[in-house]
Amino acid sequence: MRSKAANTNKVSCPVENTLKVIGGRWKVLILRELFQGVKRFGQLHRALEGITQKMLTQQLREMEADGIVNREVYLQVPPKVEYSLTPLGKSLKPVIDSMHEWGIRLFSRQLQRQEPISNTLLEESPELSK
Repeated sequence: MRSKAANTNKVSCPVENTLKVIGGRWKVLILRELFQGVKRFGQLHRALEGITQKMLTQQLREMEADGIVNREVYLQVPPKVEYSLTPLGKSLKPVIDSMHEWGIRLFSRQLQRQEPISNTLLEESPELSK
């Protein structure tokens, strides 16, 4: 059984807390799309190849509950719903930008060397091999 102190440490870990909000296959990609501007459900669904409507709905609901996505419902026929980032969601921009830059460097190195990603990662970040 885990001690109460161990549970407290996990809850207070900033990286783990961040991953609880933006972790998973789709949330960062949804953020990427919403950083481009307000989107309707169909626009998000078309932009995220491979995501089911059910999964997109679930992810958007979780992101709304976590306070990073705003859902605006317009009372009209047909119904119109738009998604946008809240100020808290917009504060993730440096995180997404860093991931973008890191991905570009990784891809570039891999192409230059024709090496597997895992080797490139270890050369770029020796601390990962410890």
